[in-house]
Amino acid sequence: MESLPRLIERARRIRLMLFDVDGVLTDGTLYVGEGGEIMKAFNARDGHGMKMLAESGIEVGLISSRQSRIVAMRAAELGIALVRQGAADKAVEFAAILAERKIDAAQAGFMGDDVLDLPVLTRCGFAASVPEAPEAVRSRAHFVPGSAGGRGAAREVCEFILRAQNNFDAALNRYLR
Repeated sequence: MESLPRLIERARRIRLMLFDVDGVLTDGTLYVGEGGEIMKAFNARDGHGMKMLAESGIEVGLISSRQSRIVAMRAAELGIALVRQGAADKAVEFAAILAERKIDAAQAGFMGDDVLDLPVLTRCGFAASVPEAPEAVRSRAHFVPGSAGGRGAAREVCEFILRAQNNFDAALNRYLR
């Protein structure tokens, strides 16, 4: 991980924060039923952290290599319109998103947990991972929260960005009225 001042500097530039799904917004476990249905468990606090980030003016999106109706449903529930599923090459998706939004990679963050996330983690301005990610991933991340994937890691990242941009108190004040 980088020094705190450098990390804060990176987080201050963020205008777009993207998240992988399996292993980041979930604990990576896939429950497969007899009929082939797949279920995932999402953390409510992670979801609310993403909503707080979006309410502060940072666009939030998902990039997943898997295709899942569950992910589309969860994204809709959270008000996340930017959802790219079935992304065989996440670097290509990342570049397309940057071009569409007309922003520089330094203004985009990404949170991933495995080697297939490295092409985006090594290109974005603020790279986050989870504690249980392979060393090859963690060592390339700028920030690794203390909480596990699907257990509050995304929320910690959202709050770190909010604090770095001096928006955490404003986000919190929405609930203290």
